[in-house]
Amino acid sequence: MVAPDWDIPLLVLRESVCAWLREDLGYGDRTTLAVVSPGATGTAAIVMRQPGVLCGMPVIEAVFAELDTRLRVTTICREGELVPEGTVVGQIVGPLRGILAGERLALNLLQRLSGIATLTRRFVDAVAGTGVMILDTRKTTPGLRLLEKYAVRIGGGRNHRFGLFDGVLIKDNHVRVAGSVREAVQRVRNVIPHTMLVEVEVTTLEELDEALAAGADWILLDNMDVETMREAVRRVAGRAKLEASGGVTLERVRAIAETGVDAISVGALTHSAPALDISLEVVAVDGR
Repeated sequence: MVAPDWDIPLLVLRESVCAWLREDLGYGDRTTLAVVSPGATGTAAIVMRQPGVLCGMPVIEAVFAELDTRLRVTTICREGELVPEGTVVGQIVGPLRGILAGERLALNLLQRLSGIATLTRRFVDAVAGTGVMILDTRKTTPGLRLLEKYAVRIGGGRNHRFGLFDGVLIKDNHVRVAGSVREAVQRVRNVIPHTMLVEVEVTTLEELDEALAAGADWILLDNMDVETMREAVRRVAGRAKLEASGGVTLERVRAIAETGVDAISVGALTHSAPALDISLEVVAVDGR
């Protein structure tokens, strides 16, 4: 099974899974090795204990495939589906030693990614009809960025840059070092490919005017109130794309979207999304 938006190289995923399994298993699962006989097989169900957007089943497959190639993961609900509480979303069949050894890692990943996808869906639904994109940020868990940004896409959001290498965002410290917004933009333009866009962060309308004059493609309105953002949209008048950021909550995201900005970036999607409650339960034992 491959998710509809899956674009993470399987080799990269496998390397990560191996590292995570080494961290948890070490020299072996002492409890399972003592309790479960080598030939015991069975079936485990993955159950949603609260409603939410399912995300991460391709990762679950990778975890159990690495533990034992005899394990078979069946996905019952679609990746990205809004699933009711109590739903069995998948099952694992095969050697019980492998199922129990991978249980915690599999659930940690599935709960984390489903939590991000669920929160993202709530933000996307909150701005429905405005045409505004909900973006993530680089405020991700080290080592999990590719997966967490994947979860944002599954939730209906869009990805901002993945790292410092694939996009330009001139922030206040860059401007201080360069001496001005214009100089910072010029220095960037001198070295980046002609196809790469330049974004400038501003906190005031005066800085907005400077960024416009410097030829920024995108302007990030950082921690502005709604009225100031509305004035920024009026001043820009389509000459650049506008992104709102800073202190964005579900309660105020609709008001921000209605100012006319093009995108809203939300760090909370990845740094504050609560893990979804999901369990793994052995439901059949074929041999002890």
